[in-house]
This record gives sequence, structure tokens and C-alpha cells, in this order.
Amino acid sequence: MTAPPQSPAPADETIVMKFGGTSMKDAATIRRSASIASTTAGAARVVVVVSAMDQVTEMLLELAEAAAGDNPAAVSTLLAAIRDKHVSTAADLGGNAPADTAETLDRLERLALGIAAVGELTPRSRDAVVAFGETLSAPLMAAAMSSVPSAPSCAWFTGRHAGIVTNDHFGRAEPLMDLTLFQVRHTLEPLLARGDRAVVTGFIAATQHGVTTTLGRGGSDYTASILGAALAAREVWIWSDVDGLMTADPRLAPSARLLERITFAEAIEMGQFGAKSMHPLALEPAAEHIIPVRFRNTFNTDSPGTLIVPETPAANTDADHPVRSIPLLKNAAMINISGAAMVGRPGTAAQVFRALGEAAVNVMMISQTVSEAGISLVVSRDHAARAKAVLERTLMRTGSASAVRLLDDVNVVAVVGAGMAGHPGVAARVFSAVARKNINVIAIAQGSSELSISFVVRADQAADAVRTLHEEFVG
Repeated sequence: MTAPPQSPAPADETIVMKFGGTSMKDAATIRRSASIASTTAGAARVVVVVSAMDQVTEMLLELAEAAAGDNPAAVSTLLAAIRDKHVSTAADLGGNAPADTAETLDRLERLALGIAAVGELTPRSRDAVVAFGETLSAPLMAAAMSSVPSAPSCAWFTGRHAGIVTNDHFGRAEPLMDLTLFQVRHTLEPLLARGDRAVVTGFIAATQHGVTTTLGRGGSDYTASILGAALAAREVWIWSDVDGLMTADPRLAPSARLLERITFAEAIEMGQFGAKSMHPLALEPAAEHIIPVRFRNTFNTDSPGTLIVPETPAANTDADHPVRSIPLLKNAAMINISGAAMVGRPGTAAQVFRALGEAAVNVMMISQTVSEAGISLVVSRDHAARAKAVLERTLMRTGSASAVRLLDDVNVVAVVGAGMAGHPGVAARVFSAVARKNINVIAIAQGSSELSISFVVRADQAADAVRTLHEEFVG
């Protein structure tokens, strides 16, 4: 395994590395990840963040639902599968594998039986179950890192014991950031100062009262970003099964290529549109504390990956290449709200967003006509039917709108690039290019930052739109 060509970090600098589920698939993959963690950072101090083993989070969610649903057969099957996966991996890792894996699995079984006895799954108990994925994987990684020849000692921590403290919004808890940064620094700095290394569970944390919480989508990346900020890391490395961020999905645009360097603002836009990137919230601590983030491939360490850097003139594209990426959001639906009663009537938009917020429906894109006679919203296709029903009840009952229509066969195409800001003519090129291919644009949205233009097309025209725009702007 050859490390990429880059300068080794000095011994007093820290690299935070996060390994996702595909990098924690089995004993062989964990060994590979452990070797990467122990060798690619040079002399730098290393903190590793791990996700659950591949597919384990999904199995744990199924287990929690089966326990609450009085399905003992499914509970038994899932517990056996989870137990076998971790016990066999621990055995394959050999002598340094954790001896308490069986005890942790016993605690999981007792929790599942407790949920079954109560017959109810609360957000708090769901978090408690799902947290076992990382609690089981972290000691396996620590054991594998300790087995690397001449490697320093390696201790492992849950997010709670590392110092990550959150509110009690179970399922998507929010870190109490100032307290978290202080506690993480206080916990990990002494260990790193004496030359040891640390493994921390991603995704999971705890309230100030010690109750387990989870950080939601992108939670392990969020953990890595938080640790990077707390430790003033030189970089945060996100290891997965891809080389980095691409100019487009290569399955849609065969000429797509790796983006070697982008800004945080561009990465956030790409994450919003479903690109294989960090969730925007997960990037926030690193962006705020100016910690570069690098995406790298566990299975291709020769690739330097994609480096996300703060916004500087040098980081932006030149005027001839204002667009960096054309991401696509597939799992989308559009709701069109219309009616003459909306014209000049204050509060209609507030009604719309209040109703959707109370129904836990996230709005991903908004478009409104100047006449005020129509509002178009893009939501997840999974939530579309619920959103339509809620809006019909809220608006049509009060006469605020006359129609709420749902289009569930749409995709959202985005054109993203920091070089678009202040660069006239980009929108004209975008829509001229798609018009030449007879692609109908249903709705358009652009923010004042000018970092992206997004538009809605029929699902069967989305791939052509991505290919066309990639040829137009990227080549």
C-alpha cells in the first residue's frame, strides 16, 4: 500500500481520520483501515473516528422495530446475525481483539427484550439501540491498530466519553459546541501528547445527564469534524470507497472527473443536492475553525482525493470555468400550490412552511412567481404524500389556496461553482444548453450567493440534462 505523494505532517500536528461502513466491512477491511491509520499520516498524531460495520446500523434499526412490534422471531434472527458478525470479526482479528464484545452484545439483547416488554419504541430507546453499532466497531478498530507493528498504543472512546455533549433531540441531537470542544480537547490532548492514538465512535454522543443520543444523517462525519475543530487538526480525512467528489455522477456523465480541490461553500451546495459528500451540517465545525477536509479512498490510497478548503480567490475557478459540478437529486417530488386568493395576502407562505414544519417535512427548494399566485416546493419523494395532505388540510380549508398538486416523477439538477458568483451569462448557457436537447424546465431556483442554480425536470430527462451541462461547462 503506497501513500499518496504529499508532505508528512509534523509530529505536533493532528490528523483526524474517519472510516465509514465500507471501510469497516469485515476483519480484512478493518485491518486495511488500521494500517492506513497507522502509516499514511507520517509522524502526525492520529485520532480515528469509525462508523458501524457495513449494514449493521440498518440491522439495528430493524431490531428496534421488531422488538417494539412484538416480533420475537425477527428479534432472535437479527440478534443472532449481529452477534455472529461481530464475534467472528473479533475472532478473525486475533489476540488483540476485545474480550468484552460478547458482554456488549449481551447488553444489546437485554435492551431489545426491554423494548419488547414495554411494546413501545421511543426516540430515546431507538438511539440507545442504534448506538451499539459504533460501540461494537470502535474496539475492533482499536485492536487492529494496536496490532500494527511498531504502532503506538491505541485507546478507544465512545462519543460520550470523548466529551461530545448534546441536547436531547433524539435522532438528530445538536452538540453543545463550546462545552463539547472544551471537553474533547481536555480528554484527548493528554493522550495524544504522550504519543498514543485514539479511536472514537462516530455518530453517537450523550446529553449532559449521560443519556445516549445520535447526531443524525452524516453523524460520523460530524463527529470527525467536531474532533478536528477541538484539536486544531491539520486536516480531517474522510475515508470511503470512492476517490473523492466528482464533477458529475460518472454513471450519467462518462467524462466526469475527480475534483481535486473545492471550497467549503461548494461542498455544502453539493451536499444539499445529494452528491456523495459530507452533509452540510457535518462540515460546519471544520469550516468555522478553518480545518481542511480531504475525501480519500480506502481502496486506492495512491489517489490524493478531494481537498475542501476555505474560500479564497485562489480556491475559486477562473472566469472561463465557473462551474465545478453538476449534481442530481433523484428522490424528489414537487408540490405546486396555486390560487387567486394568495395574491396580496400576507401570511400564506408562513402557513405553508409552518404546516410542513409541524409535519416534519423538509423543504429542499422553493420557487414563487412574482404574481404571488403560485408557490412550488421540492420535498423528498418519501414525504410527498404527507406534505400534500397537510397542505390541503391547512390551505384549502381556510381558502388560502384553490389547488395543491403533486408531481412525483421529477428530479432536481444543480449547477454548482464558486466561480459563478458575479459571472454574467452562466444562467443563459445553462438553459440554452438544456433547451437544445428539448429538455423542459419545470421550476427554477437560485440563491443570492450565486453558488448554484437548481431546476426541476422530469425524471426521464434528468440524465440527459446532467450530460448536456457537463459537456457545456466541464468538457
